[in-house]
Amino acid sequence: MKSTTVEGRAKTKNGVTRLVFSVICILLEVIFIILMFTKLNRYAEAVNLLTRVVGVIVILNMYASPVTSTIKVPWILLILMFPIMGLGLYLLVGLNGGTEKMRRRYQKIDEQLLPLLPANRKIQEKLLQKIPRAGNISSYIHRNAAYPVYQNTDVTYFDEAAKGLEAQLQDLAKAEQFIFMEYHAIEDAEAWHRIQQVLEDRVKAGVEVRVFYDDMGSIGFINTDFTKKMEAVGIRCRVFNPFMPGLNLFLNNRDHRKITVIDGKVGFTGGYNLANEYFNLTHPYGQWKDTGIRLEGDAVRSLTVTFLEMWNAVNDKDENDTDFARFLLEYPYKAQQTGFVQPYADSPLDGEKVGEEVYISMVNKAEKYCWFMTPYLIITDEMAHAMTLAAKRGVDVRIITPGIPDKKLIYSVTRSFYHELVKDGVRIYEWTPGFCHAKMSVADDCMATCGTINLDYRSLYHHFENGCFMTDCDVVLDIRNDLQEKMKECREVTEKYRTGRSAYLRLSQLLMRLFAGLL
Repeated sequence: MKSTTVEGRAKTKNGVTRLVFSVICILLEVIFIILMFTKLNRYAEAVNLLTRVVGVIVILNMYASPVTSTIKVPWILLILMFPIMGLGLYLLVGLNGGTEKMRRRYQKIDEQLLPLLPANRKIQEKLLQKIPRAGNISSYIHRNAAYPVYQNTDVTYFDEAAKGLEAQLQDLAKAEQFIFMEYHAIEDAEAWHRIQQVLEDRVKAGVEVRVFYDDMGSIGFINTDFTKKMEAVGIRCRVFNPFMPGLNLFLNNRDHRKITVIDGKVGFTGGYNLANEYFNLTHPYGQWKDTGIRLEGDAVRSLTVTFLEMWNAVNDKDENDTDFARFLLEYPYKAQQTGFVQPYADSPLDGEKVGEEVYISMVNKAEKYCWFMTPYLIITDEMAHAMTLAAKRGVDVRIITPGIPDKKLIYSVTRSFYHELVKDGVRIYEWTPGFCHAKMSVADDCMATCGTINLDYRSLYHHFENGCFMTDCDVVLDIRNDLQEKMKECREVTEKYRTGRSAYLRLSQLLMRLFAGLL
């Protein structure tokens, strides 16, 4: 049995890079201290004062930023205690949002693309009148992320990634105009080979096919000539933020989105990447739980725009699209379902934490219950407060996490959050058959989300993500029923973490909690 996952190994390589840089920062701090006592002792006071002043300037700037205190406090402590090491690490992983050049590039593309989305004001008003609390969340998404709410869209839920893959293969084979695929991780193995065969057939039929993947997410699992292999068979291929040796401030921001668009008519998204383990072809950590959704109808337009944003912004040296309208044509479609569907994207470059705000809003608006499934639980004080406050007012708040972890350190950090939550009434379940990678939430049988956004700092603050907010849809009940069934396969650890922690465990968890944002 493999000891690591595709995404886990990618994060390990990312972690190794950051670890090497961290070691260098620590060595510089040690060297600085040694020099202070040997060669620079006569200048010790001046040098120490200079480093402290620089550190204080960075801290003041950080303090004035809108970032949550949960993330700011560890950096402030680290920089105050160890200025050189702290500042070095902050440059590597603390700065969020990438370079100003990247920010301008994305802003330019968004200014062209986002206006091509419909306002759908009548649909928005209809939702506000029918289900006000869901309408409020929908309004937030539209106002702050520019993605509108739709009707005339059918949604199908897949409680297993393998079911999603089979549906994708069938729809891909029917493509007539274009296919867009954007994924955090691609493994050049059996699952992908099935997809590639269909893509090659469609290319021969005159269909334009584009594949876009994150380099760090896929590193080690596809050869460096993967792009050339795709181009050789007629598949256009681009890479997000290729890994480069040296300090890359934008390296901390990855493309974690998972999107397939077919002719602008059918779209897929969810938690799974295009690698064997997601479809249980391999079993690195017992059974793998992942989910996804299929959209057909008007709402696919937003997925198309989300793909085009990344495709055209990733590199200013690429030949980009000049006519977006050809991918955003109106198609006659009559949906059987009558619910409201709102695909949306989240970016670390715009300062708006859409993924986190949607989750917090759902907890705040819930009246009866609000349930989550997430592979990682590393949340801000704001998110924890929303969950515990909801539980205190009588809302049934539950969280399902993996029973078998893919990374033991992150699993320990995840568990360090349990006590604070359960002591105020939140219930925690661990899925015993294996690793649950799905990212879902559902509340009060009326609203749900499914997408790529984990309940952790990386997803909520550092990565490009996407999700789908759904209300008054059959799929909401499908997600609820799936979570209910999965809870039967879980061990509830609520009481275990309510009391009974040793002093050593409490101390270690406090330290893990304090520096969770640095992971």
